[in-house]
Amino acid sequence: MQSRRDLTRHLKIKWGSCNIEKKRIWLNLELAKKPINCLEYIIVHEMVHLLERHHNDKFLFYMEAYLPNWKQLRAELNKLPVSHAEWGY
Repeated sequence: MQSRRDLTRHLKIKWGSCNIEKKRIWLNLELAKKPINCLEYIIVHEMVHLLERHHNDKFLFYMEAYLPNWKQLRAELNKLPVSHAEWGY
């Protein structure tokens, strides 16, 4: 079983995670700082994993069916930093 601490560490480098057996989706809280369409992409991506575990042709079919512009949204999200910190001196 994955601890919350491990999951938090894991999500520092990932936008989301899906536990298919428990039908649970975890989202990186940094998504709240990103454009809403990027959040939509991650939610659809993780929900599609409930239908198909692997990033195979079936997965891609579902992504195209549910979010036709997913490739553009993924590219937009991947251009953004995972986190942003303001350092005041």
